[in-house]
Amino acid sequence: MAKIHGGEMLVRALEREGVSQIFTLHGGHLDAVFDACLKHDLRVIDTRHEQAAAHMADGWARTTGRPGVAMVTAGPGVTDAVTGVANAYMDCIPMLLIGGRSPLLDDELLPLQGGIDQMGLMRPITKWAYSVTQPARIAEFAAMAFRHAVSGRPGPVFLEIPIDVLFARVEEDNVRFPEHYRPKAPAGPSREALAQALQWLKEAARPAILAGGGVWFAQAAKELTQFAELTHTPVMANHKARGSIPEDHPLCFGGFGAIHPSGHQRRQAPSADLVILLGTRIGLFTGGRNSVIPPDARVIQVDIEPEEIGRARNIELGIVSDCGEFLRQAIAAVGDNRFDPHQEWIERLTAIRTAQFHRWDDALKNHDGPIHPVRLTREIAQALDPDAIVVADGGETAAWMGNAWKARVPGSFMTHGYLGCLGTGLPFALAAKVAHPHRQVFCILGDGSAGLNFSEFHTAVKHNLPITVVINNDRQWGMSKHGQELAWGKGRHVATELGMVNYERAAAGLGAYGELVERATDIAPAMKRALGCGRVACLNVITDAEVIEPGTLAMYSAFAGKKPATTEPKPSEGTMLPYYGKRKID
Repeated sequence: MAKIHGGEMLVRALEREGVSQIFTLHGGHLDAVFDACLKHDLRVIDTRHEQAAAHMADGWARTTGRPGVAMVTAGPGVTDAVTGVANAYMDCIPMLLIGGRSPLLDDELLPLQGGIDQMGLMRPITKWAYSVTQPARIAEFAAMAFRHAVSGRPGPVFLEIPIDVLFARVEEDNVRFPEHYRPKAPAGPSREALAQALQWLKEAARPAILAGGGVWFAQAAKELTQFAELTHTPVMANHKARGSIPEDHPLCFGGFGAIHPSGHQRRQAPSADLVILLGTRIGLFTGGRNSVIPPDARVIQVDIEPEEIGRARNIELGIVSDCGEFLRQAIAAVGDNRFDPHQEWIERLTAIRTAQFHRWDDALKNHDGPIHPVRLTREIAQALDPDAIVVADGGETAAWMGNAWKARVPGSFMTHGYLGCLGTGLPFALAAKVAHPHRQVFCILGDGSAGLNFSEFHTAVKHNLPITVVINNDRQWGMSKHGQELAWGKGRHVATELGMVNYERAAAGLGAYGELVERATDIAPAMKRALGCGRVACLNVITDAEVIEPGTLAMYSAFAGKKPATTEPKPSEGTMLPYYGKRKID
């Protein structure tokens, strides 16, 4: 009777989940798995840093809607992957991290890469974490890991396998590979809740849907568009859901802030009176002090996780349901009913969207300094295919690119989330190219972000992943430096200068095509060369360091246009906290 080792069990379990590749960095603790990968032709994408491997598993899930898998060695391999796992945890991204471990037999003997509580490290940033101690059950626990990753609210999971467990051999007949361990149908809304939601939608004069990752991971992009069209309801989407309704669709209006325009626009006309939170958590922009949801609007929240309903604000109607199932049942319930076209509301949103896109037109006409970042991102958007996948990494850089690009396909725009983690750009883009080898994959990095995971250019070369990368090089940590100078006064900044770096030469040294771009007229031809070179490319574009992205300006609006304070603020004025605004903390 044949015996198989734990690596063989694990690879078979991964194959049963439809996994075709793993992202990793070699460590001897994992060799039993690598041995099985060779036998099963499971693709191994090895990176130059474990953080990048974890980010790639995260990026794979964001662009495909299916869990990504990363595998790292014991000790520093696991600790290096923490940031990638935490990033996925904050954004509810399904991924599996497999971690090696020192031998169980050597516990308390201070073995190599042992002596730290890896489970204690990972439990706070995962949905589920488990250490396998019985070799014959490795496949069972792998199946459990996937079930936890995709059930209910998605998220990362961690499976630790000690080296002596992984290398152990057991009788093949004693190994069980689970087959039926997930619900056959998603959870749906109650009839009463669905009827109430549709009734309120019929009564609303200015409804809006705020779509989040729950729509994308339910694979409900088609249903979202159909429901919006049937009910004439404008849709705004967060980064995870961008493209779930094509952004050139007349009912798509960009990010969440579109429902509650600021300044004179808010005073001229009322905002949304009904908001449907569809698979998006109450948090950064939808709850608390900075909520874009009008305080007098009715709010319906649809979420697969009951604990998310009403997290940080009152909810008039909470519906626990898979977003796809909610939309399918809602579409069926609409039937032949006719909804108000909401013409005035849609026209107003359309005018705001158009004005926001053209807000920089005059500045571009009169700009005679270094390349304006809006000029750069518009040139990029024009050069890319309509179905290109765009990854944006950097404080102001991501915002500039996000405003210039129209995502027409779900999973085709990836950027920062709740963790605000820089360094995701190259790993996300590489994972997207692995997942979609025949589509254009483009990545824009701020020169600050470029310093994190830059060596993954070598990973792209080694694995023949021809992505195109632009570095928006303003020679500084732009958001940080601009924020300091808005708060403290021009010329006052600390630890935010980077200086000129020839990133294109560094990338070329790793095997990429590299080119320096210093004039706006050279952007388009350089993009054409980069996209057509057939290999990973790096364009180092020198941009204007003085231009401030509107989000940064708004963040520090309390100081914009004022001289730096010469005395301590009064307690009644509150204290300005970077990224969070004024808070009364004295």
